Amino acid sequence: MVYSGTDKRTAKKIENKSPKKVAKQIKELDVHTRMKVYVLQYAEMAQKEMKKYGIPASITLAQGLLESQAGMGQLAVKSNNHFGIKCHKGWRGATVLHDDDAKGECFRKYKKVEQSYRDHSEFLSKRTRYSDLFKMKKRDYVSWAHGLKKAGYATDPQYAYKLISLIERYELWQFDGSKAPLKASKPSKQKHTYSVQQGDTLYSIAKRFNLSVEKLVTINSLNSTDLAIGQQLKLK
Repeated sequence: MVYSGTDKRTAKKIENKSPKKVAKQIKELDVHTRMKVYVLQYAEMAQKEMKKYGIPASITLAQGLLESQAGMGQLAVKSNNHFGIKCHKGWRGATVLHDDDAKGECFRKYKKVEQSYRDHSEFLSKRTRYSDLFKMKKRDYVSWAHGLKKAGYATDPQYAYKLISLIERYELWQFDGSKAPLKASKPSKQKHTYSVQQGDTLYSIAKRFNLSVEKLVTINSLNSTDLAIGQQLKLK
């Protein structure tokens, strides 16, 4: 298991504290520990939502990690919004303005994190564009991740791969009741693409295919050197 006794004790220390106090305390932790502490804080909540709505706990936790920056993002700290859910038509709850795709966009605001997790479940389960997700197996986090991206949950083209990477790096699949992660993606059969594997770096991939890192960055329009497991890279 990826979670140590120290991680659990750290999560226990900040339990029930205000978002601002939690953010201040975990800011001192390294990024890896910060992510694990977030998972330990909200795993039980995600499993409760999975039981009621059928959304994989791994997906909920991965989205929470990504969208809230492990509970340290502005929306999470000021508004308890852990999933980046905007106001949308029909929202009658509290709101907050936040810069996202555009300046000063309207986002939902909650009194407690539990309300954010519940609203995330209802947001997915009550909108027809997400209906195909609920035809998928609860332990198939790969299909759920790609389904969320296809349905338009986020504009980031690498959104699905980022979720999958978080799920496998922090063993979030265990909270779905799985005993092991899904089989890792194999290199693409297509001659001119490659599926990123665990441990890959731009340098190692470039060296393997006799390319320069600069060329890989250019042909894939990459904004950073960060890679996600399963991410498809063009080689030509």
